Amino acid sequence: MERRKFIQNSLALGLGATALGTLSANTLGKHFLENNLSTSPFFKLSLAQWSLHNAIQKGDLNPYDFAAKAKELGFEGIEYVNQLYKDVTEAKDKNSALKQFIAQSNAQAKVHGVENILIMIDGEGDLAVPSVSKRNKAIENHKTWVEVAAAMGCHSIRINLFGERDEQAWKAQSAESMRKLGEFAAPYKVNIIVENHGYLSSNAALVMEMLDEVNQSNCGTLPDFGNFCLERKGGERWGANCVKEYDRYKGVEELMPRAFAVSAKSHDFDAQGNETNTDYLRMLKLVKSAGYNGFIGVEYEGSGLSEVDGILATKNLLLEKAKLIV
Repeated sequence: MERRKFIQNSLALGLGATALGTLSANTLGKHFLENNLSTSPFFKLSLAQWSLHNAIQKGDLNPYDFAAKAKELGFEGIEYVNQLYKDVTEAKDKNSALKQFIAQSNAQAKVHGVENILIMIDGEGDLAVPSVSKRNKAIENHKTWVEVAAAMGCHSIRINLFGERDEQAWKAQSAESMRKLGEFAAPYKVNIIVENHGYLSSNAALVMEMLDEVNQSNCGTLPDFGNFCLERKGGERWGANCVKEYDRYKGVEELMPRAFAVSAKSHDFDAQGNETNTDYLRMLKLVKSAGYNGFIGVEYEGSGLSEVDGILATKNLLLEKAKLIV
């Protein structure tokens, strides 16, 4: 396939980075910890591009300036969101657009000294739907992003598992897609990670049961501190009020044993700088107790502060609470 050729060429040309591989996320920060004072946090900080989605979608920030902005704000790693690159998602010649995406992203990461961590994949089809043909199409679409991630040195792609409401059907369909993607991604040393992102994907116990069935070392989770809504009013996927929620602390604790990344979701802050929906100290204790010392990604989604101020408030909160953990 032409897609395979262009990605393989990108890998051969070494357009920027070496994949981190399927190492457990629990080892990603080992070197950092061994060479820093005890006052350093037990994790490294990355910035989720979605934190800047308003600026990008309004045209106030070029998505290719993401690395520069992350460095300016004091981050070591960056987490891309594919849907924010309209030059790729709306391209008539997607192969050419992806080659440019890889080259420009790698160049900017190198110039600004930040590490490509992962790519969050949206809009490439539902991997958990009943239709076999739709699932297979979604799997093929995601394979492209596995190859892109490898060419950029990202250790993972984040996928979504929305699908249907029947738990057993969801588990079987999700496991099949995860297994196929995991098998494909293994030679590229890329991990396939599912985020708790609504519906049954926010049922942490069910997600872990599904991953036990998949039983592949490069298939895991991306626990998000805040995405545990199981059902929204009117059955809406986004926007409507949440009417049924999984306990976020229980969920993070359950998802952490298979975590390759962690997302620190934030919306609002009180006068003391604490996130009003999530106890960050409690969350960080859960993360550390799982033995995790990789990147924690800041993902601000609030409206009370500007995107930049919200990012910095979240970053500062993580660093302050980390000081309280022995």
